[in-house]
Amino acid sequence: MEKKKFEAMLVLLVTQVIGLITEYYPYDEVTASKEFYNSKVYSFLEVEDTKLWHLSALTLFNMFNEEKETGTFTFPEEA
Repeated sequence: MEKKKFEAMLVLLVTQVIGLITEYYPYDEVTASKEFYNSKVYSFLEVEDTKLWHLSALTLFNMFNEEKETGTFTFPEEA
């Protein structure tokens, strides 16, 4: 995938995930953004080769949530 297309896809996904985080946790958008950008999930998402960008925002949120609760997360089978 072209770098610009990947970056655009990433921006859309991250915005959606942050929205889900603010719905689930008592965070404002700035705090939710910091939490997500500092997560292991995001570090894998920003690497195109991991193919996490294929996943839905909800799946990525669930991975983030699992990481928050357990300190780690599992890759879904479709990843």
